[in-house]
Amino acid sequence: MEIDLPEVVAEVRVEFDRYEKALNENDVSTLNAIFRDDPRTIRYGGTENLYGYAEIKAFRGARTPPGTRTITKTVISSYGRDHAVASTLFQRHSMPSKIGRQMQTWVRFPEGWRVVAAHVSMIDDA
Repeated sequence: MEIDLPEVVAEVRVEFDRYEKALNENDVSTLNAIFRDDPRTIRYGGTENLYGYAEIKAFRGARTPPGTRTITKTVISSYGRDHAVASTLFQRHSMPSKIGRQMQTWVRFPEGWRVVAAHVSMIDDA
């Protein structure tokens, strides 16, 4: 298996950056499009466990945006040509004493790269 193929990592980085921009702008339609429309797609958040695209989409549509954030230590690793994991730390300007952690599993489908699993959590900033 080929790991961290530069062209694959670059493709996922473009999609990851598109996600980040949409998140900071609360572009719900783009955020929804990035997640795989499938009942097996999962997103664990700070206060919610979402099973299936329908639950993720409903959550995005109903939530109050938490505001912009700054990311650091982003790592994107690819495994073959069709699978990748993106991990990053983030800090929300509205929560300066917390550090957020985010991991996304990306898979290439005929329609493009999509998130099939995501986990977001917060910890105290040491």
